Amino acid sequence: MSLNIQEHVSLKPFNTLGIDVNARYMLFIEDSATLLEALAWAEQHNIYVTVIGGGSNTLLTQDIDSLVLVIQTQGIRIVEQQGSAVIVEVEAGVVWHELVTWSVQQGLGGIENLSLIYGTVGAAPVQNIGAYGVEFKDVCHQVQAINRVTRTVRLFTAEECSFSYRDSFFKHYPEQWIVTRVQIRLDHKAPVNIGYAALQSNLPEHTDQLSYEAVSQLVIKTRQQRLPNPMQLGNAGSFFKNPIVTIEKAEQLKQQYADLVTYPYSVGQVKLAAGWLIDKAGLKGFREGDVGTYPLQALVLVNYGTATGKDVLQVAQKIQTIVKEKFGVLLEPEPVIL
Repeated sequence: MSLNIQEHVSLKPFNTLGIDVNARYMLFIEDSATLLEALAWAEQHNIYVTVIGGGSNTLLTQDIDSLVLVIQTQGIRIVEQQGSAVIVEVEAGVVWHELVTWSVQQGLGGIENLSLIYGTVGAAPVQNIGAYGVEFKDVCHQVQAINRVTRTVRLFTAEECSFSYRDSFFKHYPEQWIVTRVQIRLDHKAPVNIGYAALQSNLPEHTDQLSYEAVSQLVIKTRQQRLPNPMQLGNAGSFFKNPIVTIEKAEQLKQQYADLVTYPYSVGQVKLAAGWLIDKAGLKGFREGDVGTYPLQALVLVNYGTATGKDVLQVAQKIQTIVKEKFGVLLEPEPVIL
């Protein structure tokens, strides 16, 4: 097999922030054989490998002097039936929202709250994507990944993935593993989850018999009201994680700010709403050059035109500094910064 490797390619179409940097080499991966051959080629030529799916959770700050692999493997199939539940196997290159659309059309519940999250399936376990009270870990059965060095395949159980808030085993070892396939557990009888406050304002009058498709549409409507479409305005979704603090710290802040937004997290800890902190720091709608916080959701940084990755990083660092000074809380960026 001969690899169709391109040289000096602009990555602007391959990241949702619309940052224009070049990759030294780029290759589209449509099957596992090509992936294995690409890894062997990179090792032979002593070239680092960078993996991109939908580029929706990546901030590119410089030209990428490596072989960029754009994962485009396709396939969704039911591999096991367990009563009303099924195990669905999905290739890493499938667009995440297309998987959600497929699942609700099949009458399968479990991921409808994760509708309209940009990016591909391969990134879902890495980031442990989540929205409106649901995370990838809630449906994960197992994850298949290829070891970059040995080029061997390993299956990880959900427990071995070490999922936590926007985090996983894979996020800590990107130089070792490439996610190639996932298996998720969906259910024809899964209860719907519409308790999240942001969904309440768009709820229809009668909610007793809400289908998974109706919940998906509810989530889509809510997201579209609050978040910009990256096809129209470059962005990488939520740019900062919701910070986790001790209950004592949250109580201390609540004495100063009665309207502080918190979410339960774990014993002795709560999550603060990063968007609220940015907003309260006077930074909602803040703009510097072609980078700014989105006027309807301060948690989203947008590229209004020709911003560079370094411009975005500079604004992000400014926001971190102001929020830290005001609240004593450090905001952690969500995207992978390259």
